[in-house]
Amino acid sequence: MEITEVRIKLMESAEDRLRGFCSVTFDHAFVVRDLKIIEGHNGPFVAMPSRKLTANCNKCRTKNHLRAHYCNNCGQKLRVDGIQHDSGGRAKLYADIAHPINAACREMIQNRVIKELQSELELAKAPGYRSRYDEAYDDNHHSNANKNNNKANKSAKEETDSKEESDSKPEDKKKRQDQVHDAHSPSLKPKDQDVSSGRSKPLSGEFGQGIFD
Repeated sequence: MEITEVRIKLMESAEDRLRGFCSVTFDHAFVVRDLKIIEGHNGPFVAMPSRKLTANCNKCRTKNHLRAHYCNNCGQKLRVDGIQHDSGGRAKLYADIAHPINAACREMIQNRVIKELQSELELAKAPGYRSRYDEAYDDNHHSNANKNNNKANKSAKEETDSKEESDSKPEDKKKRQDQVHDAHSPSLKPKDQDVSSGRSKPLSGEFGQGIFD
């Protein structure tokens, strides 16, 4: 697995511990968004995207945040003694949506994101700076689609030019005219044609059949 792209959105407030958000693309195929870059005591670190943990109200079963004292729906007082704590004694109020499952992967992600953060801070100093974080991720798809369309248009144009060039030849043009003439002219059999006069003889049984006999 390889990190192929990192996009960072810097926060405007320099006093906030939250330095920015970032998205990480793996192998040009999978994107994880909303990773947080937080300034810690030993430097910036990356926090994985997470969601708030909730508990159901005993009365109306509405979901509420674990630290809520009263239900947001019915106003029932909630129990707050069911909060779990980690090994350091901190309350577990959030759960990661996506996260690495070993230290090596976490270190790889963090090192790459911190490196891109430093580059983004330098780019932000230039006038007209614009973050790519909110841009769509289908650039490659549109690029490939445009290439295919251009290729199809080119093939169609070459085919049309070749047909026009073929039609411009005198022998081909005369052949096409003869085909059109034959298609609109009645087909005459030799026995139904008067060779001396060049006129067509009526078919057997038709009016005027005996005139040429």
